[in-house]
Amino acid sequence: MRLLLMSDTHLPRRAKRLPEPLLAELPHADVVFHAGDWVDTATLDLLESRSRRLVAVYGNNDGPELRARLPEVAHADLGGLRFGVVHETGPAAGREARCAARFPDLDVLVFGHSHIPWDSTAPTGLRLLNPGSPTDRRRPHCTYLTATLADAALTEVTLHRLPR
Repeated sequence: MRLLLMSDTHLPRRAKRLPEPLLAELPHADVVFHAGDWVDTATLDLLESRSRRLVAVYGNNDGPELRARLPEVAHADLGGLRFGVVHETGPAAGREARCAARFPDLDVLVFGHSHIPWDSTAPTGLRLLNPGSPTDRRRPHCTYLTATLADAALTEVTLHRLPR
């Protein structure tokens, strides 16, 4: 199963549209994750229409229309793993312990907010993934993640850098 992870698209504030390399990944993804801060409903409409399955939440910059359509926390059981999606997890220091305590029944937590990619594992085994932002960089590059899910394991977790 092919996964596509993104967050913090902030359209149309940070860019006019999603980058072409990211859009080109949509037909190859079995599941698309978006960890909030869409800003516009058009991006949600686009991902709903082009994704086989969308697992998504709203973020702190999302208004009432998006909050009416999306949860604050989303869950999905996929290929033997329990996924959760949330926008914000707080400061980097102590993130693994804090998230493991808040989400004890998850195997993977996808989050956003910082626009900074993150891939770590808590002592409990919880894998934390932040794909960064495809449209608003806080470090040298805009980014997103892809991964493969097979035999109840994530493999080929790849951070993709987008052209500036």
